[in-house]
Amino acid sequence: MKSSQQLVNEAKARIKEVSVQQLRSALQDHHTVLIDVREPDEYAQGSIDRSVNYPRGVLEMRIHQHPSVSAHCDTMAALEQLAAKPVYLICRSGARSALAADSLRQMGFSQAISVAGGFQAWLDANFPIQP
Repeated sequence: MKSSQQLVNEAKARIKEVSVQQLRSALQDHHTVLIDVREPDEYAQGSIDRSVNYPRGVLEMRIHQHPSVSAHCDTMAALEQLAAKPVYLICRSGARSALAADSLRQMGFSQAISVAGGFQAWLDANFPIQP
């Protein structure tokens, strides 16, 4: 049997993580894909500009609906479009986003990136949020 922390640590060994400072820099490019995997009630309390909320529990089922993908694409074409881009994932602390990045990696996303420290680290750095 494994603990949730063991699962997160194993996922982190397989994925790329960046700091909130690196995410903020990446967001200078207006084509950056940022997915917030927190629950809707968490997201409603504040979010990062241009983030899209796909909770961890539905991420794999809904990612092909991301607004950066052509609305006329079928599911596989949409996934291929997104998989060609860096996809940043953020949660509250960096655990769910690590698991989400690992899941997307298994789906074929070679540039799924978890934000270390998550939204809390973003707040601690006094970076701007949307209410």
